[in-house]
Amino acid sequence: MDARSPRISEATAPDPPAGRAIRVMIVDDSLTVRTVISRIISGDPAISIVATAGSAESALLQLTKTPVDVILLDLEMPGMGGLEALPRILERARNAQVLVVSSLTRDGAEHTLAALSMGAAETMLKPRPGGFDDAYRANLLCKIRALGGLEGAENDQPRADVKEPRREIRPEICRKQPQVIAFGASTGGIHAFNIILRGLPASFRLPILVTQHLPQSFIPVFARQIEGISGRPAQIACDGAEIRPGEIMVASGMGHMTVKRQGDRAFTMISNEPAASGCMPSVDPMLRSLATAYDGHVLAVILSGMGRDGAIGAEHLAAAGGTVMAQDAASSAVWGMPGAVAKAGIATTVLPPDELIGAILRAAGAW
Repeated sequence: MDARSPRISEATAPDPPAGRAIRVMIVDDSLTVRTVISRIISGDPAISIVATAGSAESALLQLTKTPVDVILLDLEMPGMGGLEALPRILERARNAQVLVVSSLTRDGAEHTLAALSMGAAETMLKPRPGGFDDAYRANLLCKIRALGGLEGAENDQPRADVKEPRREIRPEICRKQPQVIAFGASTGGIHAFNIILRGLPASFRLPILVTQHLPQSFIPVFARQIEGISGRPAQIACDGAEIRPGEIMVASGMGHMTVKRQGDRAFTMISNEPAASGCMPSVDPMLRSLATAYDGHVLAVILSGMGRDGAIGAEHLAAAGGTVMAQDAASSAVWGMPGAVAKAGIATTVLPPDELIGAILRAAGAW
């Protein structure tokens, strides 16, 4: 181990430094991975490694006495796997966010998306040997900072300290009647999206479009997952795919999902134009194209996620008469995307996912 790196025991480390340090636990059966990740993040003064564990059983034991903010969790471990342990981890560390470190395999995608559906906040691909480079380090630190509530200077405060009043507009002052509903989400958004999907009755027939930030290889698994959860047909957007009532359209990881209208029918198109957010796919092109294709008869819901993706598109949609809702700060893993539209005054409804269900149904005239 590098002499400049702190020595971390397999039990617990000392309490984190006073101030705003994010307390991190690393759970991975590979000593090499634990050592490398410890070295990567120990140089950031905003992050403190308070525990490491070589098994899920050890992690659960340590969580009884060690408070943490962010847990880096490997899913593929001997004994109790990370996926099996996740519900217990979330129960034992109620205020912590879980970052799943996942493999690139198909099984890895299945297990990771199951974990995200259960409440893990974010995923990060585990690199192959030699892959712990500067880009990986920067990405890892960015995700830990965001999950710990330090996403950039404009949001430089712990997530638990963010105060945003819950609010909902009255149904009688909703804007144009929506003909389609669009969701935009990133970190923590899958769990919130699944809560909403489960709560929408079978009688709710508005087409649903979703842009979720995920690795490209995960998108087919994500589409199958939400199809099973919702009981609605789900397909991955492509050029010329028709948007139909009662069905879900998922943005491909190969481009932005945009929408064009032909008479009384609407179709998806794939765009590779650079987006302001730098995301691929991005929520902004989806919302901008929907605002035009449906003349503002759109309900957009921005869920938990890093950054500001969706804010530009939501502004265009609101200007066209569309309705924008956002997940509240308290229930968001990262209040970046929903916070951007809420702070800008674009979101007329700011609520946790379970309460957004009723707001969506009222806005759509389904209640």
